[in-house]
Amino acid sequence: MIHYTIYQNKKSTQWVTFVHGAGGSSSIWYKQIRDFQKQYNVLLLDLRGHGNSKPSLRNAFKQKYTFEALANDILEVLDFLKIEKSHFVGISLGTILIRQLAEMHPDRVQSMILGGAILKMNFRSQVLMRLGNAFKYVLPYLVLYRFFAFVIMPKKNHKQSRILFINEAKKLYQKEFLKWFKLTSEINPILKWFRQVELNIPTLYIMGEEDYMFLPSVREVVARHYKSSELFVIKNAGHVVNVEQPVQFNVAVLHFMKKS
Repeated sequence: MIHYTIYQNKKSTQWVTFVHGAGGSSSIWYKQIRDFQKQYNVLLLDLRGHGNSKPSLRNAFKQKYTFEALANDILEVLDFLKIEKSHFVGISLGTILIRQLAEMHPDRVQSMILGGAILKMNFRSQVLMRLGNAFKYVLPYLVLYRFFAFVIMPKKNHKQSRILFINEAKKLYQKEFLKWFKLTSEINPILKWFRQVELNIPTLYIMGEEDYMFLPSVREVVARHYKSSELFVIKNAGHVVNVEQPVQFNVAVLHFMKKS
Protein backbone atom coordinates (compact mmCIF):
# COMPACT_ATOMS: atom_id res chain seq x y z
CA MET A 1 0.00 0.00 0.00
CA ILE A 2 1.18 3.51 -0.79
CA HIS A 3 2.11 5.78 2.12
CA TYR A 4 -0.52 8.09 3.56
CA THR A 5 -0.85 10.68 6.33
CA ILE A 6 -4.05 11.63 8.16
CA TYR A 7 -4.97 14.88 9.89
CA GLN A 8 -8.19 14.24 11.77
CA ASN A 9 -11.02 16.59 12.59
CA LYS A 10 -13.17 14.92 15.22
CA LYS A 11 -16.02 17.36 14.57
CA SER A 12 -16.35 16.36 10.90
CA THR A 13 -17.33 13.16 9.08
CA GLN A 14 -16.23 14.48 5.68
CA TRP A 15 -12.88 13.79 4.05
CA VAL A 16 -10.67 15.61 1.58
CA THR A 17 -7.95 13.62 -0.18
CA PHE A 18 -4.94 15.38 -1.72
CA VAL A 19 -3.16 13.86 -4.74
CA HIS A 20 0.16 15.35 -5.88
CA GLY A 21 1.70 15.26 -9.36
CA ALA A 22 4.58 13.32 -10.92
CA GLY A 23 7.88 14.08 -9.23
CA GLY A 24 6.26 15.67 -6.18
CA SER A 25 5.05 14.24 -2.90
CA SER A 26 2.44 14.94 -0.24
CA SER A 27 4.76 17.66 1.09
CA ILE A 28 3.56 20.06 -1.65
CA TRP A 29 0.31 20.49 0.31
CA TYR A 30 1.96 22.04 3.37
CA LYS A 31 0.19 25.37 2.73
CA GLN A 32 -3.23 23.66 2.70
CA ILE A 33 -3.22 21.38 5.75
CA ARG A 34 -4.06 23.93 8.46
CA ASP A 35 -6.96 25.58 6.61
CA PHE A 36 -8.55 22.34 5.45
CA GLN A 37 -8.16 20.50 8.74
CA LYS A 38 -10.35 23.14 10.42
CA GLN A 39 -13.34 21.82 8.46
CA TYR A 40 -12.46 18.33 7.19
CA ASN A 41 -10.55 15.16 7.86
CA VAL A 42 -7.46 15.41 5.63
CA LEU A 43 -5.80 12.52 3.80
CA LEU A 44 -2.43 13.06 2.10
CA LEU A 45 -1.04 10.44 -0.28
CA ASP A 46 2.42 9.69 -1.66
CA LEU A 47 2.05 8.10 -5.09
CA ARG A 48 4.12 5.07 -6.08
CA GLY A 49 7.84 5.72 -5.85
CA HIS A 50 7.29 9.22 -4.43
CA GLY A 51 7.80 10.58 -0.94
CA ASN A 52 7.60 7.69 1.52
CA SER A 53 6.01 5.26 -0.97
CA LYS A 54 9.23 3.55 -1.94
CA PRO A 55 8.90 0.40 -4.05
CA SER A 56 10.08 -2.89 -2.60
CA LEU A 57 13.17 -4.38 -4.24
CA ARG A 58 11.10 -7.32 -5.48
CA ASN A 59 8.51 -5.11 -7.20
CA ALA A 60 10.81 -2.37 -8.40
CA PHE A 61 11.49 -4.11 -11.71
CA LYS A 62 8.15 -5.81 -12.26
CA GLN A 63 5.39 -3.26 -11.85
CA LYS A 64 4.01 -1.65 -14.96
CA TYR A 65 2.40 1.71 -14.28
CA THR A 66 -0.99 2.53 -15.80
CA PHE A 67 -3.44 5.25 -14.84
CA GLU A 68 -5.92 2.59 -13.75
CA ALA A 69 -3.34 0.86 -11.53
CA LEU A 70 -2.33 4.17 -9.92
CA ALA A 71 -5.98 5.08 -9.30
CA ASN A 72 -6.44 1.67 -7.67
CA ASP A 73 -3.56 2.54 -5.30
CA ILE A 74 -5.66 5.47 -4.07
CA LEU A 75 -8.77 3.29 -3.79
CA GLU A 76 -6.84 0.74 -1.72
CA VAL A 77 -6.06 3.40 0.89
CA LEU A 78 -9.69 4.59 0.97
CA ASP A 79 -10.90 1.02 1.49
CA PHE A 80 -8.31 0.36 4.19
CA LEU A 81 -9.37 3.49 6.08
CA LYS A 82 -13.07 2.77 5.42
CA ILE A 83 -13.60 6.11 3.70
CA GLU A 84 -16.73 5.66 1.63
CA LYS A 85 -16.64 9.06 -0.06
CA SER A 86 -14.21 11.98 -0.25
CA HIS A 87 -13.59 15.33 -1.87
CA PHE A 88 -10.45 15.08 -4.01
CA VAL A 89 -7.92 17.85 -4.60
CA GLY A 90 -5.18 17.24 -7.16
CA ILE A 91 -2.42 19.10 -8.92
CA SER A 92 -0.96 18.46 -12.39
CA LEU A 93 -0.80 14.72 -13.15
CA GLY A 94 -2.66 14.06 -9.91
CA THR A 95 -5.74 15.55 -11.59
CA ILE A 96 -5.64 12.76 -14.19
CA LEU A 97 -5.59 10.13 -11.46
CA ILE A 98 -8.56 11.73 -9.70
CA ARG A 99 -10.54 11.81 -12.94
CA GLN A 100 -9.57 8.18 -13.61
CA LEU A 101 -10.80 7.19 -10.15
CA ALA A 102 -14.04 9.08 -10.76
CA GLU A 103 -14.54 7.17 -14.02
CA MET A 104 -14.07 3.86 -12.22
CA HIS A 105 -15.90 4.65 -8.96
CA PRO A 106 -18.01 7.83 -9.23
CA ASP A 107 -19.82 6.91 -6.00
CA ARG A 108 -16.57 7.45 -4.04
CA VAL A 109 -15.99 11.01 -5.28
CA GLN A 110 -17.96 13.84 -3.66
CA SER A 111 -16.24 16.56 -5.68
CA MET A 112 -13.14 17.04 -7.82
CA ILE A 113 -10.86 20.05 -7.47
CA LEU A 114 -8.34 19.92 -10.31
CA GLY A 115 -5.45 22.38 -9.97
CA GLY A 116 -3.07 22.90 -12.88
CA ALA A 117 -5.30 20.39 -14.66
CA ILE A 118 -3.98 18.52 -17.66
CA LEU A 119 -6.71 17.92 -20.26
CA LYS A 120 -4.76 18.20 -23.49
CA MET A 121 -1.13 18.06 -24.53
CA ASN A 122 -0.57 21.11 -26.74
CA PHE A 123 2.12 21.30 -29.41
CA ARG A 124 4.81 22.48 -27.01
CA SER A 125 4.05 19.74 -24.48
CA GLN A 126 4.02 17.13 -27.25
CA VAL A 127 7.49 18.29 -28.34
CA LEU A 128 8.59 18.12 -24.71
CA MET A 129 7.45 14.50 -24.44
CA ARG A 130 9.22 13.55 -27.69
CA LEU A 131 12.44 15.12 -26.46
CA GLY A 132 12.08 13.24 -23.21
CA ASN A 133 11.58 9.95 -25.01
CA ALA A 134 14.60 10.61 -27.21
CA PHE A 135 16.94 11.33 -24.28
CA LYS A 136 15.46 9.39 -21.35
CA TYR A 137 18.08 6.61 -21.56
CA VAL A 138 20.94 9.01 -22.30
CA LEU A 139 20.59 11.86 -19.81
CA PRO A 140 20.23 11.54 -16.02
CA TYR A 141 16.55 11.92 -15.16
CA LEU A 142 17.18 15.00 -13.00
CA VAL A 143 18.58 16.86 -16.02
CA LEU A 144 15.37 16.09 -17.93
CA TYR A 145 13.20 16.94 -14.95
CA ARG A 146 14.88 20.31 -14.42
CA PHE A 147 14.32 21.08 -18.09
CA PHE A 148 10.65 20.06 -17.95
CA ALA A 149 10.08 22.07 -14.77
CA PHE A 150 11.59 25.19 -16.34
CA VAL A 151 9.52 24.88 -19.53
CA ILE A 152 6.26 24.33 -17.61
CA MET A 153 7.05 26.91 -14.88
CA PRO A 154 9.33 29.47 -16.58
CA LYS A 155 8.65 32.75 -14.77
CA LYS A 156 10.42 34.27 -11.80
CA ASN A 157 7.34 33.93 -9.60
CA HIS A 158 7.23 30.19 -10.44
CA LYS A 159 10.66 29.65 -8.89
CA GLN A 160 9.35 28.37 -5.55
CA SER A 161 7.28 25.70 -7.33
CA ARG A 162 10.21 24.68 -9.54
CA ILE A 163 12.57 24.29 -6.62
CA LEU A 164 10.01 22.35 -4.57
CA PHE A 165 9.35 19.85 -7.34
CA ILE A 166 13.00 19.46 -8.29
CA ASN A 167 13.93 18.80 -4.65
CA GLU A 168 11.20 16.15 -4.41
CA ALA A 169 12.23 14.63 -7.74
CA LYS A 170 15.75 14.11 -6.36
CA LYS A 171 14.24 11.42 -4.12
CA LEU A 172 13.10 9.36 -7.13
CA TYR A 173 15.15 6.57 -8.65
CA GLN A 174 16.08 6.60 -12.34
CA LYS A 175 14.01 3.46 -12.98
CA GLU A 176 11.05 4.97 -11.14
CA PHE A 177 11.22 8.11 -13.28
CA LEU A 178 11.24 6.00 -16.44
CA LYS A 179 8.15 4.08 -15.33
CA TRP A 180 6.25 7.29 -14.78
CA PHE A 181 7.52 8.75 -18.03
CA LYS A 182 6.22 5.74 -19.95
CA LEU A 183 2.72 6.75 -18.85
CA THR A 184 2.91 9.50 -21.47
CA SER A 185 2.42 6.85 -24.16
CA GLU A 186 -1.19 6.34 -22.99
CA ILE A 187 -1.97 9.91 -21.98
CA ASN A 188 -3.50 11.23 -25.24
CA PRO A 189 -6.31 8.65 -25.56
CA ILE A 190 -7.32 9.00 -21.91
CA LEU A 191 -7.30 12.82 -22.06
CA LYS A 192 -9.41 12.74 -25.23
CA TRP A 193 -11.98 10.62 -23.38
CA PHE A 194 -11.97 13.00 -20.39
CA ARG A 195 -12.59 15.97 -22.71
CA GLN A 196 -15.52 14.23 -24.36
CA VAL A 197 -17.31 12.77 -21.34
CA GLU A 198 -18.83 14.94 -18.63
CA LEU A 199 -19.30 13.25 -15.27
CA ASN A 200 -22.13 14.18 -12.94
CA ILE A 201 -19.69 15.18 -10.19
CA PRO A 202 -19.15 18.78 -9.04
CA THR A 203 -15.80 19.81 -10.54
CA LEU A 204 -13.69 22.90 -9.97
CA TYR A 205 -10.78 23.61 -12.28
CA ILE A 206 -8.46 25.99 -10.49
CA MET A 207 -5.73 27.31 -12.77
CA GLY A 208 -3.00 29.93 -12.80
CA GLU A 209 -3.44 32.61 -15.45
CA GLU A 210 0.20 31.96 -16.45
CA ASP A 211 -0.32 28.21 -16.94
CA TYR A 212 0.02 28.76 -20.68
CA MET A 213 0.44 25.07 -21.59
CA PHE A 214 -2.78 23.80 -20.05
CA LEU A 215 -5.22 26.68 -19.33
CA PRO A 216 -6.55 27.12 -22.92
CA SER A 217 -7.80 23.52 -23.16
CA VAL A 218 -9.37 23.74 -19.68
CA ARG A 219 -11.32 26.83 -20.75
CA GLU A 220 -12.69 24.91 -23.74
CA VAL A 221 -13.72 21.88 -21.70
CA VAL A 222 -15.42 23.91 -18.95
CA ALA A 223 -17.45 25.73 -21.61
CA ARG A 224 -18.74 22.34 -22.80
CA HIS A 225 -19.05 20.67 -19.40
CA TYR A 226 -21.00 23.58 -17.92
CA LYS A 227 -23.51 21.38 -16.06
CA SER A 228 -20.92 20.07 -13.59
CA SER A 229 -17.79 22.20 -14.01
CA GLU A 230 -16.53 25.62 -12.96
CA LEU A 231 -13.27 27.43 -13.67
CA PHE A 232 -11.44 29.71 -11.24
CA VAL A 233 -8.35 31.46 -12.59
CA ILE A 234 -5.77 32.86 -10.16
CA LYS A 235 -3.71 35.86 -11.19
CA ASN A 236 0.08 35.91 -10.90
CA ALA A 237 0.25 32.11 -10.74
CA GLY A 238 1.52 29.39 -13.02
CA HIS A 239 1.05 25.64 -13.01
CA VAL A 240 1.36 24.86 -9.29
CA VAL A 241 -1.32 27.24 -8.00
CA ASN A 242 -1.57 25.79 -4.49
CA VAL A 243 2.07 26.70 -3.78
CA GLU A 244 2.25 30.04 -5.58
CA GLN A 245 -1.05 31.53 -4.36
CA PRO A 246 -2.11 29.39 -1.37
CA VAL A 247 -4.49 31.90 0.24
CA GLN A 248 -6.59 32.37 -2.90
CA PHE A 249 -6.39 28.65 -3.63
CA ASN A 250 -7.60 27.63 -0.17
CA VAL A 251 -10.45 30.15 -0.07
CA ALA A 252 -11.74 29.21 -3.53
CA VAL A 253 -11.51 25.46 -2.94
CA LEU A 254 -13.11 25.50 0.52
CA HIS A 255 -15.96 27.65 -0.78
CA PHE A 256 -16.56 25.21 -3.64
CA MET A 257 -16.41 22.14 -1.39
CA LYS A 258 -18.89 23.62 1.05
CA LYS A 259 -21.56 23.86 -1.64
CA SER A 260 -20.75 20.47 -3.27
